[in-house]
Amino acid sequence: MKKLLGWVLVIVLFIAISSHTSLKPRGMHTIEGTWELQSFYNFDGQNITDTIPTAEGYRQIKMYYNGKVMWARVDPRAPMGRFGYGTYRITDTELTEKIEFGDAAFMAALDTMRIFTFELQLKDETFSQITVDEDGNRTFSENYLRIN
Repeated sequence: MKKLLGWVLVIVLFIAISSHTSLKPRGMHTIEGTWELQSFYNFDGQNITDTIPTAEGYRQIKMYYNGKVMWARVDPRAPMGRFGYGTYRITDTELTEKIEFGDAAFMAALDTMRIFTFELQLKDETFSQITVDEDGNRTFSENYLRIN
């Protein structure tokens, strides 16, 4: 009985110590979910120079889940909506989307460019995908709000 009690005490002590001293990784925000475009920024290379809200009736939605991205856009000034589908990958500072399929006009506009890499600023409820030129200067961003 003493031996069993000793083992129980060792196990309890081990659990208490390991739960107290274990290092928990810093949580990374997740891009998984549904997002709606709120505005655009123009940059002077690093700083925001202009904020442009979306036009009345314009909606652009992006959905990210399990490595897949889908987006749809409706613009009241355009005769038809647009959509695209593909895969994505993120790091703590970068978003890469590879478009695999979309509406005919979108696919024609893409021609051979199907992989898009953006600087990523991701928080719990917002994210910005920032276009950076070949010299590393910020030029433009799309700014999204989580809607689910």
